[in-house]
Amino acid sequence: MVLEKERLFSNQMLIKLIIPLVIEQALAVLVGMADGVMVSSVGEAAISGVSLVDMINNVVLTLFAGLATGGVVITSQYLGAQQKENARLSAAQVVLMAFLAGLGAMALCLVFAKPIMRLFFGAIEADVMEAGLTYFYITALSFPFIALYNAGAALFRSRGNSRISMQASLLMNAINVCGNALCIYVLHMHVEGVAIPTLVSRAVAAVLILYLAMRPKEELQVTWANLRKIQGDMMRKILRIGIPSAFENSLFQLGRVVVVSMIALFGTTQTSANAVANNLDSLGVIIGQAMSLAMVTVVGQCIGARDNGQAVYYLKKLLLWDYIAQGLSNLLVIALHTQLVGLYSSLTPETAQLSRTLVLIHTSCAIVLWPAAFLLPNALRAASDVKFTMYVSVASMLFWRVGSSYILCVSLGMGAIGVWIAMVIDWICRTGFFVWRTLSGKWKTKYVAA
Repeated sequence: MVLEKERLFSNQMLIKLIIPLVIEQALAVLVGMADGVMVSSVGEAAISGVSLVDMINNVVLTLFAGLATGGVVITSQYLGAQQKENARLSAAQVVLMAFLAGLGAMALCLVFAKPIMRLFFGAIEADVMEAGLTYFYITALSFPFIALYNAGAALFRSRGNSRISMQASLLMNAINVCGNALCIYVLHMHVEGVAIPTLVSRAVAAVLILYLAMRPKEELQVTWANLRKIQGDMMRKILRIGIPSAFENSLFQLGRVVVVSMIALFGTTQTSANAVANNLDSLGVIIGQAMSLAMVTVVGQCIGARDNGQAVYYLKKLLLWDYIAQGLSNLLVIALHTQLVGLYSSLTPETAQLSRTLVLIHTSCAIVLWPAAFLLPNALRAASDVKFTMYVSVASMLFWRVGSSYILCVSLGMGAIGVWIAMVIDWICRTGFFVWRTLSGKWKTKYVAA
């Protein structure tokens, strides 16, 4: 057993890292719920349009998250190896690459918004399509800002300082919620009432996080000199981690868009119930999402220090903590699921009943499967074992989630329930492969940075 004095992270350090991440993830989920509750007052067409576009937006956001993951892994490994100058260079390259990726995604979505919506959701009603396009155009303008925010927040997390990203997230989400309330309840705006505050809040958060990252006292200070330098070798190292992670996560989100397009064939009731359930299910995995981010930082620094023993030690510890905490949070959602669905005031009784069913499917299975299916692969990514996680995630998504969804949802006519059963099958597959890979120890031989 690793002695306390030899540990890279004490329990106090882990808690100091994790609690702000939990708060940050909770803010994101609660604001998402608040958006849904507010826009639901406009009508089911509005909430359906917003939820469908958010599925597409999530594909783009996971590209940014994948790039940030590559930066966190490489930067954490440099910090663990005590290579401070290389850590600063990698930090600047992550910011530069994020900004360019954000601009590219914004331009692409603004030009091709209508074809993208027609490709995935051509069967939806005209009022849902109109609401979705309005929301899509405005939120696409925020992509450069959210890309920069994600990059900056990831850099602070890579050195174990999650408090900064939490504070920036608090400001961003406060602006978002207050703006939504003003635009919808006071100014009586439609879906633009949730889109415009999103744009403004992300712009403010990006400026703030970059200002903090450029302060001279920061260990990973981002300087204009380093931003102007294109470090080819450094970018390749980041992209070696970031591209597989971005591809994997974006294809995962794209798969979700495809299965939601199957649900859309069954009408607004099924689409709205799926949207509500997606919002509420996020409550049960808030801690898991936070643990996943912490896992990258902790295991990445252990691997950078060439201490595989500590990497295994912290992997087991964080996994155990997550099973306990996430089990309790999902049980709480199960106990309160009727009241939570009741927050969405405009739902028909049929939509509300289906929402409750979907929530129960997700939360009951997440207690057992979610940590192994989604926390373990982040430990593997932190050790640079990104190709294995990509292959497993992509194959499982295509064969199980998409393939089974088509059979259960469309062929057998089960609708949204069929899609959510297929989701559980996907989780089972991921769990089996990632547990096997972790026990094999092969992930400990993939070190990249030095």
